[in-house]
Amino acid sequence: MSRSTRACLWRFWAALLPALVGCAPMTNVVLLPQPDGRPASVVVAKGEQQVVLARPYEAARESSAGVSAYASSAQEVQQRFGPALAAQPGRAAKVTLYFVEGKDALTEESRALVDNMLAEVARRPVPDVLVVGHTDLVGSHASNDALAQRRGEVIRTELVRLGVPAENIQVIARGKREPAIPTADGVAEPRNRRVEIIVR
Repeated sequence: MSRSTRACLWRFWAALLPALVGCAPMTNVVLLPQPDGRPASVVVAKGEQQVVLARPYEAARESSAGVSAYASSAQEVQQRFGPALAAQPGRAAKVTLYFVEGKDALTEESRALVDNMLAEVARRPVPDVLVVGHTDLVGSHASNDALAQRRGEVIRTELVRLGVPAENIQVIARGKREPAIPTADGVAEPRNRRVEIIVR
């Protein structure tokens, strides 16, 4: 029997098997708690039927008969989906550090946070770090782009000093283009003089 014939027979039996044993594929949806505790909801629908999941561990089962609700639990989720959940990449973490006006020096408050970044980075097997430099809206685009880049490079140097491989860090400069606090041009807003560090 040729390889292509065997492959066709396998596809045939894989398609026929659920009908032979009298069952169809079933899908389970479980609403998990949000890491930050915020409320969340999801609608599971099939045809005219729908189930709204609005509390942690509410669940829905979809089969050829339709959609039905059931109560799940943390234990069931771990038992049934534990390996899949463990294989997911961690959520991105974001830290914002602030800078002295017109300089690439961190404010005193932000200086105290730099070393804490290593703890978040170290929890990830292969940390991928994006450093985004920003400025307030004082000055030209060219001067602010250069300042934002210098601020990003300052943070990159700190992260390398703390043990993050340089090749895992990307630095980009947004200058005055994406203010955290929208202001008129020329306004010196301290919350816009920042670097955002995103760890994936």
